[in-house]
Amino acid sequence: MPALNIEFTEEEMEQIRQAAAAEQTSVKKLARTSVLASVHRRHVMEVAARVARVSSGLNRRLAQ
Repeated sequence: MPALNIEFTEEEMEQIRQAAAAEQTSVKKLARTSVLASVHRRHVMEVAARVARVSSGLNRRLAQ
């Protein structure tokens, strides 16, 4: 399975550890789910923008 090595400052790592502890999960699982959530969010925003463009065109045509 491919892996990713990411460097963090000590302060960033401490924040990540605290976030993982607060969610009662491992740092590795928190990092994985956070990255995948960001990718998903970006995809959803792209699709929403596309829908808004199409909807705008449809709304203009319906208003005529």
